[in-house]
Amino acid sequence: MEKELIEDYVFHRDFTKQYPIITHGQGIYLYAEDGKRYIDACSGAVAANLGHGVEEIANAMAQQAKKAAFVHTMRFETDVLFELAEKIAKLSPSSMNKVYFTSGGSEANESALKLARQFHKDAGRSEKHIVIGRWQSYHGNTYGSLSAGGDIKRRHMYTPNLLNFSHIHSPNCKRCPYQRELAECESKKNWSCVSNLEILILELGPESISAFIAEPIVGSQLGAVSPPSAYFKEVRKICDKYNILLIVDEVMTGFGRTGKDFGIQHFGITPDIITFGKGVSAGYAPLAGMIVHDRVIEGLMHNSKGKFVHGYTYSGHPVSVAAGLSVLKIYERDLILTNVQETGHYLKQKLLDLKKICPIIFDIRGEGLLMGIELAIDGEKGTAFPSKIQASERINTIAMNLGAVFYPGSGSINGHEGDHFLIAPPLNVTKAEIDEIVGILEKSLQIFIKEIKEANSYETAK
Repeated sequence: MEKELIEDYVFHRDFTKQYPIITHGQGIYLYAEDGKRYIDACSGAVAANLGHGVEEIANAMAQQAKKAAFVHTMRFETDVLFELAEKIAKLSPSSMNKVYFTSGGSEANESALKLARQFHKDAGRSEKHIVIGRWQSYHGNTYGSLSAGGDIKRRHMYTPNLLNFSHIHSPNCKRCPYQRELAECESKKNWSCVSNLEILILELGPESISAFIAEPIVGSQLGAVSPPSAYFKEVRKICDKYNILLIVDEVMTGFGRTGKDFGIQHFGITPDIITFGKGVSAGYAPLAGMIVHDRVIEGLMHNSKGKFVHGYTYSGHPVSVAAGLSVLKIYERDLILTNVQETGHYLKQKLLDLKKICPIIFDIRGEGLLMGIELAIDGEKGTAFPSKIQASERINTIAMNLGAVFYPGSGSINGHEGDHFLIAPPLNVTKAEIDEIVGILEKSLQIFIKEIKEANSYETAK
């Protein structure tokens, strides 16, 4: 056993798996050392937004590395830092004009939680320290971001170490945790997923609440679920009423993924902090950060002598920032948003057509090129597969054997049951490539259905 364990020196994500070795990528395809080609139908972890092998981005990084590969932002800054910050700010709501850089989404959300705390404390509201998050959400794996998130499985191991943050249910109208119908909520203008936020705030005491954090469209934990159209407008009102900062996590949805520059733009409100990552550098370098509302910056200037008590060694790393700058120029030049809107609509229609003929698809949802599929034993009733079947993982394994990679997830119903996966190809995907993706997906679903029928697990579960 020891010899097996030290055959290589990598601390693998899972020591029981043997991973394909990727030698190179081009466009939406990845190529393994054994010659096999994979369609990257989920952009890695919804990050490789321009696909693979883009020399323009690699050259921009190399040029910056030759000029200045690293400076510590406590002492120095670089011109690319100013250029990228300006481009990001100009994509953001008009009152959000300062951009703070980190290396990844977990760090970005950690930074936002700490900024919210300092903002209140230095203004004399020292009791404001609790963050409210949502169940079946994900904000990162650092202790702070994990505490704010609602991923039951990721939290379980570390529960004794997590911060005393609180949570409400994420809105999921198809499987409403409050057993209500959207039409009723809309007609009465009373959404339980909203009113329960205010109830929790009052129970905990508004004087103790620092921030509320939410994804505009829930990604990996629910499989691209959007809230009711009025949800964020009502949440914004509640946060304003009790002087609570609203943090919107756009790590997955930002930079065109949903057909808008930021996912929150679908809902017509301005947050206090937007966190971002993944798509900002299209996966070419570790880069993320937060965009901060002017009023928060004014608070820092007035109450904190302009200093944020926080920082990372690689904040604003010049090579990563150069990658981000190159990526945003390509987004603009190549009209990536227009392509997302057109191909996103095409992908959604293809998936809806697939649902008509596939008995285990319960729901198709999402925006742009962030599409989700929820699976069920009975696609009409929505009866979940038993968790032991690991439906989404098995389908993704089948798809990989056929040459495509999706983003499987589970726990969408109660943190334990419910299978779904994301389809989120690079933002420059073509309709012909979408046809190829959906074709492999259809074959994978057919093989999975055949397997579980042969094992009697389908009828037994049903």
